[in-house]
Amino acid sequence: MSNLVLLQIENGVGYITLNRPEKFHSFVREMALALQDCLDKCEDNDDVRCIYITGTGKAFCAGQDLSEATEPNGPELEQIVREHYNPIIIRLRKIEKPIVMAVNGVAAGAGANIALAGDIVVAKESASFIQAFSKIGLIPDSAGTYFLPRLVGMQRALALTMTGDKVSATEAVSMGMIYKYFSDDSFEAESKKIALNLAEMPTKALGLTKRLLNESYNNTLVQQLDREKDLQVEAGTSYDFKEGVAAFLEKRKPVFKGK
Repeated sequence: MSNLVLLQIENGVGYITLNRPEKFHSFVREMALALQDCLDKCEDNDDVRCIYITGTGKAFCAGQDLSEATEPNGPELEQIVREHYNPIIIRLRKIEKPIVMAVNGVAAGAGANIALAGDIVVAKESASFIQAFSKIGLIPDSAGTYFLPRLVGMQRALALTMTGDKVSATEAVSMGMIYKYFSDDSFEAESKKIALNLAEMPTKALGLTKRLLNESYNNTLVQQLDREKDLQVEAGTSYDFKEGVAAFLEKRKPVFKGK
């Protein structure tokens, strides 16, 4: 496996770390494919109940490495979007396990939009988000045009993508772009605490909840109510539901298995 993306599994959490700090974790093909591979490994491993994604050093991800995109023999933009970023976004949304994006520094371009495709996005107080595409004459990819207006509204999404203005972590929380920010000193401990807590929860139900929220983008109210009925029945047959009820009646802490 490439050392550009690291994977460690511990206490029910798959820790994925982008590891190209000298380039602020800007993506090249090897790194994009390695991230896809790590996500696949986490999805297929029953010991992984939650996925936690961050970067080493000062940045989360600076987006695409433009030197690769402009190399005469390098991948063209169409291939980069189709084979690198689109599969990453699809995996992030389809994996029925909670995914915590721990944004430890600047998240720009595709790096910002990959972060926003996570389930729970938290950031260092000093971190920032930049829709950098307009600065070089490109449009937002990596589902930026899909998730950003749904998170912050059409007016803000248009302004941020057109101007390329930097958004601080505090601003990102206030506009609903991300869940929380933490002080730089407490960020690692607090963000990992979220992942560890999720890993101990009934992750079968969390995965079904994620599926329902994904489907809600395309469903009518009546269709969504019907899907809630179906998946509530599925959740009600799970080990976790039986364990949760038993623990409640016995006044003890439940031990969920994600099954």
